[in-house]
Amino acid sequence: MASTPRFLFRGAATLTTTTVLYTVPTSTTTIVSNIAVTNTAATAATFTLGMGTAGANTSLHTTTAIAANSTIYIDLKQALSATNTITGGASAVTVSFHISGVEVV
Repeated sequence: MASTPRFLFRGAATLTTTTVLYTVPTSTTTIVSNIAVTNTAATAATFTLGMGTAGANTSLHTTTAIAANSTIYIDLKQALSATNTITGGASAVTVSFHISGVEVV
C-alpha cells in the first residue's frame, strides 16, 4: 500500500454549507489529519463542516463562530472510505479551509 500526504482542499469557502470540498477517490482510503479554518475579515463569521457518505454526512461543526482575523485548528484522525466526502461552507467568502491528510491506495 502506498501512502501519499495530500492537501485535500485549500481555498475559500462558498456560501453553500453543503459544498463538496473533497471526495475520496475510488479504491482509496483517506485519513484526514487536520483542518485549519481562517477568517480574514474584520468581522466575525460562521462555518459548517461535515464528512461521510453523500446524503448522510456527520456534522463536525454546524454554524460555528469564528472571530475576525483568526484561525481555528481542528486536529483529528478520521478515516474516510472511497467515495466519502468532506463538505463545508461559511457565512462569508472571507473564510477559507485548509484540509490535510493522507491517501492510502
